[in-house]
Amino acid sequence: MTSDSALRRHVRDLLTKAQAHLMFDDVIRDFPLARLNERRDGLPYSAFEVLWHLRFTQRDILNFVREEPYEEVAWPAAYWPHRQDATEAEWHAEVAAFRADLAALLALLDDPRTDLFAVVPNGRPPQGEGQTWLREFLLVADHNAYHLGTLTVLRRLLDGA
Repeated sequence: MTSDSALRRHVRDLLTKAQAHLMFDDVIRDFPLARLNERRDGLPYSAFEVLWHLRFTQRDILNFVREEPYEEVAWPAAYWPHRQDATEAEWHAEVAAFRADLAALLALLDDPRTDLFAVVPNGRPPQGEGQTWLREFLLVADHNAYHLGTLTVLRRLLDGA
């Protein structure tokens, strides 16, 4: 196995296998959807809002690596929804979109033409220094793991309420 294929395998495993973090399907399985809009214990977001943020941010990174030109969105306002009245159908749509976008990112990762150490097309200076394909894949893994933890805490709060 080459070092390139080994690195791709490690990154893929980070995005798709339970290692030192939670997995998307495990966290959302049997989520208490009747309570997806509740904000608990002073938290500034509901489970739906966290799921929306997860999907939106992953999509934004996908857009960043594959769309030229990329239109930057305003942080943090554009990255969080401003609603609490989502339906179960909207939850399921966000879940499907998250999975589809992750699959698109994995296809890019698996493509041998994707040079993991190359700067992505939109990763130009001044803000683009160091914005390589590898960095973006790792950013997705890190961000997803963090917010899956958030969803897990919310689930525990909702289940215990």
